Amino acid sequence: MIRYTSRDLGQEYIMKRKMIRAIVMAILLAIGLAIFVALYIDEKHRVQETYRKQYRNSIVAVKEDIEDYQNADGDFELRYRRLTADAAVMSSFAFLLDDFEERQKVVNLFYTTVLKYPKQTEEHFDDFKAALDDLLANLDKGYDEIQAVIDTFDLKGY
Repeated sequence: MIRYTSRDLGQEYIMKRKMIRAIVMAILLAIGLAIFVALYIDEKHRVQETYRKQYRNSIVAVKEDIEDYQNADGDFELRYRRLTADAAVMSSFAFLLDDFEERQKVVNLFYTTVLKYPKQTEEHFDDFKAALDDLLANLDKGYDEIQAVIDTFDLKGY
């Protein structure tokens, strides 16, 4: 038979208290981590929503620039520069969106063709406006329409 002295019982009591304290701390840390992760995910969704709004605003700006260019009586160069600038903004916001890889490529290709091939772009403004209208209506076919129009471009010429 083992006999415990008061010293052994005191140390056992101290060890139980330390173990309970460690378990409580682990639970509190797990709760804190869960709260931190939830707040991070919530903030990420808010940021993505802001990017989506900015992306939609840039689509509207590009569409308005095309209309301004078509309805203008003069100063076409300034209007076209504004169009390329807004297309660059549209491309930038597309690259900030998550889960958007294939669409990002089409938007970047749109910006590149607007920048490099102004004469050919002018010929297809109505097609681009229709595609941008579809994008604003949240229709994925707008990206396919942009790709189809760009596929008609002579990429070796102006």
